[in-house]
Amino acid sequence: MRDPLTIPARQERVRAFLDRLGATPPQVLLLEGGHDPEREALALYWACLLNCARSLACKSDQPVQTALLAPAGQPKVEPCGACPECVQILEQVHRDLVFIDGRTESIKIDMVRELRSLMGEPPRGQGKRVIVLFEAQALQPEAANFLLKSMEEPRPGNVFVLTAPQRERLLPTLVSRSFVLTLAWPEVWEAEPVVGEGENASEWAGAMGEFWRTGRGWFERASDKGRLDAPLAARVLVECQRALAGALSGREEFGQSLRGLGPESLRRLDAALDMAQECLEYRVNPALTLDWLAVTGFSLTRGQ
Repeated sequence: MRDPLTIPARQERVRAFLDRLGATPPQVLLLEGGHDPEREALALYWACLLNCARSLACKSDQPVQTALLAPAGQPKVEPCGACPECVQILEQVHRDLVFIDGRTESIKIDMVRELRSLMGEPPRGQGKRVIVLFEAQALQPEAANFLLKSMEEPRPGNVFVLTAPQRERLLPTLVSRSFVLTLAWPEVWEAEPVVGEGENASEWAGAMGEFWRTGRGWFERASDKGRLDAPLAARVLVECQRALAGALSGREEFGQSLRGLGPESLRRLDAALDMAQECLEYRVNPALTLDWLAVTGFSLTRGQ
């Protein structure tokens, strides 16, 4: 079992804020930044906080205070990680936890529509029903719009958690309805392991970024189509996703090539990356897929 208290030390500020925010939970919480395992850990921590038997008992014995104004000396109310509620949440089998994972596939309107009837029912336990849309940038446009309608008609006892690498990758209307917490940005991405015959995905991604910025270098590097197999292409896409974080934080050299892009262009680039990922899943030639991504990114940096 995972312990909800083992949040990375660099995200301790966010965790402490969640402890205070639990007194008056917003209907929609957006967790951006950090790495996706950190976003997942904090989303489940939040669900535990709102349903933990110990947390609920402590809150019932204390006057509710506005989270942002809670005195610094007030005792923390943390999930215990050991009660049946916490255990079931961490195992993602809790009756009041809905976890929709955007890492595995696009979040379609049918998935969101199923929530409608569930939200019409009160939570089955003493806490809140927590609906997590993990990596919400995977929301298809129709699903995102349907979700907005659900948020405009809040049902008592239901709260949402959205996670995304950056808020700019979500519809602005979704962000505007959310209480946004920003996790500590990654300072340095982990060294990329060698893939295949000495090929390094970060070097390929750097070449992609250089082409987006200057229009030079990519096709010379990619001229030997046999060098780009599907596993390497998938890792290059991961590095390009990381570049979007760098575009916002300004802490990654590759990401600096995207810093001039506006929110709409960043969303279009994110959509292109998703399309490239789907192409690889459907076994489209990986070299042709990355060639298309290179041209698409170059067009976006030129405002086309």
